[in-house]
Amino acid sequence: MIENPSLETATSGSIRFNTDSSKLEIYNGEQWWEIDATSPELQTGGTRAVLAGGYSPGGVNTMDFFNVDATGDATDFGDLTTSQYYAGGFGSRTHGFVAGQNGSSNKIERWVFASTGSSADYSDLSQSRSEAAACSNSTRGVIIGGSRVDMEYITMSSTATGVDFGDIGSGIYARYSNACGNSTRGIHYIGYNPSPGVASNIIDYITMSTLGNSSDFGDYSVNVGDGPFSCSNATRSVRTGGGFPSGTDTIDFIEIATLGNSTDFGDLTVSRYSGEGVASPTRAVFAGGAAHPSYYNTIDYVQFASTGNAVDFGDLTDGRNYLSGATNGHGGLG
Repeated sequence: MIENPSLETATSGSIRFNTDSSKLEIYNGEQWWEIDATSPELQTGGTRAVLAGGYSPGGVNTMDFFNVDATGDATDFGDLTTSQYYAGGFGSRTHGFVAGQNGSSNKIERWVFASTGSSADYSDLSQSRSEAAACSNSTRGVIIGGSRVDMEYITMSSTATGVDFGDIGSGIYARYSNACGNSTRGIHYIGYNPSPGVASNIIDYITMSTLGNSSDFGDYSVNVGDGPFSCSNATRSVRTGGGFPSGTDTIDFIEIATLGNSTDFGDLTVSRYSGEGVASPTRAVFAGGAAHPSYYNTIDYVQFASTGNAVDFGDLTDGRNYLSGATNGHGGLG
């Protein structure tokens, strides 16, 4: 059989069968990537979340894990290479990552979801960052802000140094922020604007497969400042917490495909700030956080498809905030 070349340039999201490798591939706007035929159910018996690092007080190197679609206490996974907090967490179907950390660092660490064990040094960011937000789809991780106004990305299958993505469109030198997203859009919740030193409720977004500045999405329901946390499935992003020193319990949500302000979802079981959100395609889970002077080991959850108050899930191995999280079945893979 004679194979003729395509007469048109592929668009982002196009799928083809590669006759040389006998694999299905998807085009991400820049190049073709092999479609991973594995699933969290095959790899880890369901969506696995890993919560790494944190502050309690002082940095820790703890890594916990649990099955997002079950309930119960977290279990020890391994250790980070150093005790750290303020890192951005994100993941692919096979690997979890943390990037940047307290003290402003360009370090990226990685672990394998399907096994337990310590993380390892992976590659470097192009810029040192602390208090960064991060999100990912199946191929690309984007690290946003981190006491900076710019963004960069890595290709998660490559050990190359991070590459410039664009700038935060609002011009905010973002700190204490959080991000999530689906396969096409990254959502960034800005927590604090150091100049002029005020809490923020701005939501902006990026298109994951392209490069460029973020654009305004809308606002979330309260100006919380330090430490909102969020997660998403393929259609909906849920944000909660924030607000040093006492924390808040408000949960709100947006539909990722549209623009506009967030809508009330319900309340957390415990008011807190600077926890972390992790997700499966059906469930949003919120872990850790603090309300001065307490550090919480609380894990609670909601179902994306409904609205209502969070329900107890279990406990982390210790109470901490400023932790980083990733799963192998998050909304970015939707």
